[in-house]
Amino acid sequence: MYSLSDFDFDLPQDLIAQLPLPERSASRLLHVDGDRGDRLVDRAFADIVDLLMPGDLLVFNNTRVLKARFFGAKETGGKVEVLVERVLDSRTVHAQVRASKTPQPGSRIRLADAFDVTVGERAGEFFTLVFPDDVFELIEAHGRLPLPPYIEHAADAVDEQRYQTVYAKEPGAVAAPTAGLHFDQALLDRLQAKGVRFAYVTLHVGAGTFQPVRTENLAEHKMHSEWYTIAQDTVDAVRETRAAGRSVVAVGTTSMRALESASQSGQLQPGSADTALFITPGYAFKTVDRLVTNFHLPKSTLLMLVSAFAGYRQIRDAYAHAIAQRYRFFSYGDAMLLTRL
Repeated sequence: MYSLSDFDFDLPQDLIAQLPLPERSASRLLHVDGDRGDRLVDRAFADIVDLLMPGDLLVFNNTRVLKARFFGAKETGGKVEVLVERVLDSRTVHAQVRASKTPQPGSRIRLADAFDVTVGERAGEFFTLVFPDDVFELIEAHGRLPLPPYIEHAADAVDEQRYQTVYAKEPGAVAAPTAGLHFDQALLDRLQAKGVRFAYVTLHVGAGTFQPVRTENLAEHKMHSEWYTIAQDTVDAVRETRAAGRSVVAVGTTSMRALESASQSGQLQPGSADTALFITPGYAFKTVDRLVTNFHLPKSTLLMLVSAFAGYRQIRDAYAHAIAQRYRFFSYGDAMLLTRL
C-alpha cells in the first residue's frame, strides 16, 4: 500500500521549464521501453513517428484553454482576483475568488474594468458568478490566460499561442492538456501518412490538476472533478483499434482519465459526465495501452496515475534518469512514452 511520501522527489528548480521551446516538436522524449519498462531510451519527441505502428490510435484531448483569469474590484473598492474554474451555462460560472474579505451573495464585482458580475451562492470552494452577457465572449475579450503557478512570468502573446494545442477546439479548460503541446501540424501530418489514426475526447482541465495531495493516507484524498465528453465515433475508433490488435495511445493524462472514466462498466461508452476518478497503483486499466505524458509534480495525483500505468519502480527510475539527464519538467517541459505494465 502506497502513501503520499512514496510520490515525493527532489527536483532542481532550474529544471522547471519556464518557456516553450522555439518549435513544439523539438522537445525530448524519454521512451520507457522493455517488457516491464526496464529500459530507458533518450529520444527526440519527433521520434514518436517511429515508435507507433500503422493502425495505432492516438486519442487527443481537444479542450481549449480559456482566458480565465481576471483582476477586478468589489463595490467597496477591495481588490479581487478571479479564476473561472467551470462554465455552467452561457451566463454562469464557478470561479475561485481571492479577496481580503469573502464576497457576499448579491454583491457585484467589477472585472477587468469592463463589466460587472453578480456573486451567487458558494459551491464548495468556488463562488457562483453571473455574467451580464455571453460568458465565452467576455472571457475571450477581457480575460488573461492562466499559466500554471510554477511558471513565473505573466502570460504574453507567445503563451497565448503555445499554451494551447494546435487542435484545440472546445473552450472550457483553465489549464492545457500539456502532452499535446508537443504536436505541431507537420508532425501530425507525418503520423497520418504512416497510418496512425486520430480520435478526440474533450475533458475540460480544472485548476485542481495543480493541487498536491495533502493527506498521507491516499484513501482520504478528495479528488477534484472535471467534465468530459466522448463521442460515438471515438468509441468506434477505439473498438476498431482493439479488434485489429493495435494500441490505443492516450495523449496526456486528461485523455487517459476521460477514456478510463467512460470505461468503468468494462467497455468504453459514449457520453458526457463529471469524473473524479483517482487512479493509483493497483488500478486495472480498461482501455488505454500506451501513454504520452509530460513529467509531473511531486506528490501529485498525475504522478500517481503514471505510476499505476507503467509501474511504480519504473517511474521512479525514469524520473531519476530524467533529472540526471536534465530533462525539462512540467507544462512547457519534455515528454515520456509509456506502455501499460
